[in-house]
Amino acid sequence: MKKIRSRNIWLNMINISVFLIFIFFTFFMWLLINENRISHGYSFFIEFSNAHGIKQGTNIRIRGVNIGYIKKIKIDINSVLVLAYVYSPKTLIPRNSVVETNQTGLLNETIIDIIPLDQVNITKLNNINVFSSTCSISSLVCHLDYLEGDRGLNYDDLVRAATRISQRFDDPSFFNIFYLFLQNSLELSDDIIGVTSEVLNTINLLYNFIVAFLDKA
Repeated sequence: MKKIRSRNIWLNMINISVFLIFIFFTFFMWLLINENRISHGYSFFIEFSNAHGIKQGTNIRIRGVNIGYIKKIKIDINSVLVLAYVYSPKTLIPRNSVVETNQTGLLNETIIDIIPLDQVNITKLNNINVFSSTCSISSLVCHLDYLEGDRGLNYDDLVRAATRISQRFDDPSFFNIFYLFLQNSLELSDDIIGVTSEVLNTINLLYNFIVAFLDKA
């Protein structure tokens, strides 16, 4: 009788353990599936005239801190529209900001920098929710808002400018003009030296004349 009872207790403990493991596993899977919903960020659109090396996964920074990435890219006839995703809804972006693409690092990796132009009063931002309808009347970027982006520091432009400068130096007409300028500068410097020498001689004669006159007096 005791063996049967102990066996039943053991089976009940096994059943309870399996049930608890099942509940824990189910809860863990629910957390894993709904992770984005629990701690989801927000998105907004940025329009560029050119992609400038932007791709899916390009980092977004504000004041040098990485806050999100580019989620989707759509190419239109006259522009490139990207969907930017910010990790946390607590990361607030002033609406009056400069959005530009820059290239950093040895590999010229493209990033998007957001540079706020205004100082926002922090005390007025405590109750602002980027998903609420009242956010649209604030000075902040809200969920699914629209911003315009521009091109910032671009190494392609620097290479292009350096190429133009080197081409100018290779132009024979440039060297002819530079030679004429140098020759005229040398002739002008000779004239200046001659005039300066004559002025110094005149001053020296005048000084000697004044000294002789004072000695006679």
